[in-house]
Amino acid sequence: MPFPRSSGILLHPTSFPSRFGIGDLGLEAYRFIDFLKESHQQYWQVLPLGPTGYGNSPYMCYSAMAGNPLLVSPEKLLEEGLLVEEDFANLPAFPVEKVDFDQVVSIKIGLLKKACEKFRVNATPIQQKEFAGFCDSKAYWLDNYALFMALKDANKGASWHTWEPEFVKREPEALDQVQRRLNGEIFYYKFIQFQFFRQWSDVKSYANMRGIDIIGDIPIYVAHDSADVWAHPDIFALDEETGVAAQMAGVPPDYFSATGQLWGNPVYNWEELQKQDFKWWVQRFEAMLDYVDIIRIDHFRGFEAYWSVPQGEETAMNGEWVEAPGEAFFEVIRQKLGKLPVLAEDLGVITPEVEALRDKFEFPGMKVLQFAFGSDPGNPFLPFNYPRNAVVYTGTHDNDTTIGWFNSANDYEKQNLLLYLGCISPEGVHWDLIRLALSSIANQAIIPLQDVLGLGNEARMNFPSTAEGNWGWRYQAAALTEELSSRLKVLTRLNGRAPQEH
Repeated sequence: MPFPRSSGILLHPTSFPSRFGIGDLGLEAYRFIDFLKESHQQYWQVLPLGPTGYGNSPYMCYSAMAGNPLLVSPEKLLEEGLLVEEDFANLPAFPVEKVDFDQVVSIKIGLLKKACEKFRVNATPIQQKEFAGFCDSKAYWLDNYALFMALKDANKGASWHTWEPEFVKREPEALDQVQRRLNGEIFYYKFIQFQFFRQWSDVKSYANMRGIDIIGDIPIYVAHDSADVWAHPDIFALDEETGVAAQMAGVPPDYFSATGQLWGNPVYNWEELQKQDFKWWVQRFEAMLDYVDIIRIDHFRGFEAYWSVPQGEETAMNGEWVEAPGEAFFEVIRQKLGKLPVLAEDLGVITPEVEALRDKFEFPGMKVLQFAFGSDPGNPFLPFNYPRNAVVYTGTHDNDTTIGWFNSANDYEKQNLLLYLGCISPEGVHWDLIRLALSSIANQAIIPLQDVLGLGNEARMNFPSTAEGNWGWRYQAAALTEELSSRLKVLTRLNGRAPQEH
């Protein structure tokens, strides 16, 4: 669906300041929303909010529907009486500009377990009823997730396909027995989700009250080592004997990579999904729309055709394109959920068939200014080539910051940008690209906070195809100044993107 002319900021909650080494859903989330409101922004875009696994990537989570325990605010648990100030007495000196995930996990999980135990012993009848109601309403994914995580802990973190055969095959009698044995651990994982969703719901309500819609992110694929694949093996392309991915997701070789990208996630068994009327996907969309207002679909082209690589391959070179039932899928989603507030991530090699699928359902596609200056006037990322029904970014979480990009750009790109702009303004190239995005005809413009802050390569969020060292950037509380807010507000109003009441 086309959206009104507007703008917003891309920032993952882990990037908030906090004294616990990682951003969370405490006070700084509300301060950031206030900054958005004062700057006349109408969107806050986040990365996937799920529980991350190896590499801490929000795009490789243990569940497609659960929330990340590391985002739960200990200070909110303190307000509830589930922790006391003394619990924070010996916090280490966390790095302030990066997340040290190992250090954060070692401290934060201890606090969450302490809060869980206090809740188990001291919860009032009203709190118990609220918890039971939550568990009941989310049972369609929460039961599998909590049991999966408890079993994963019992197996020292090993991937599910290496567990005892009765658990790999989900034999009912074995699952009944282990649920009784791991009752305490299962309770803990449900309690953490209860707290995550309460805290996130409060943050979202505050954002909506301030006129801010939240754009969430659905990765098309889920991690092989996830509750979803373990609980629903029939809808994924798995080897029936070993449980590993029989067909793996990725993208073919291109200009950027001679061997393509092999992601390793299992592709979907779309035939089985279609037989089930796409039930799991419908539930996934429903779960997502519980806690965001708009959904960005990552790797949208995979709904038209996807690159499938056989088990055992070490690169993506020997794959093939396989058609997906995208039109039937989105028809079912629309029938069950109504007109969808969806943005399509349509970057990469996009065919006319992919464009037709996107346009049939009126999903805005993405335009990235950092891709605009490396070729000729036909470049679809140049602003004069945009359709109105699009969302423009200076860069995304997978790109360098604008300053980092400009500093490492080749002479041809720099020259093209300078010719296009006339000159680099005294405020810097980041404000030039922000102005270019806001002034374009694209209905929506989204700016990473790193660009608003004018940060360089040190603030980059992700280096694609690099397994470690990503997702850690954080800003400091003093960074969100009135001067920045004022500058962004002036540009937003000037380019007709401010909310109507202003």
